[in-house]
Amino acid sequence: MEELLQEVVDVLIVIVEACGAVVIIIGAVWAFIRFAWAGLVHRSAGAFVPVRLTLGRFLALGLEFQLAGDVLRTAVAPSWDEIGQLAAIAPIRTVLNYFLGKEIAEERREIEEDEEKERPAGGSERAGAGHPASSELRAGRQV
Repeated sequence: MEELLQEVVDVLIVIVEACGAVVIIIGAVWAFIRFAWAGLVHRSAGAFVPVRLTLGRFLALGLEFQLAGDVLRTAVAPSWDEIGQLAAIAPIRTVLNYFLGKEIAEERREIEEDEEKERPAGGSERAGAGHPASSELRAGRQV
């Protein structure tokens, strides 16, 4: 019974880790396309902030999948080797994810502050209409 469970978990590990890799690849391709477009159209440093935020979110999600695969690897009768690998890899991935999250939050805060500064005193104009990320933020989309 344990052998069957181990085989199922091994397949799940491959699937979960593949999902993480796919998320990271899609994020990198999407960010590159947006980077190229922003460079051609906007030609300003502020245009790249939403691109960085998008890539950061994809990387954070991909890291979560990779960490899930690592945890699955130790779910059924782990060896001391596997536990040691998890003990080494999990903190690294968790710290990377933590700092990615902090950077994303800081970038969003800066965008919101910039939008507040650009908003006219009467408030008749839509907030941050000139900022490349503003429409995505107003729509509640994750950049």
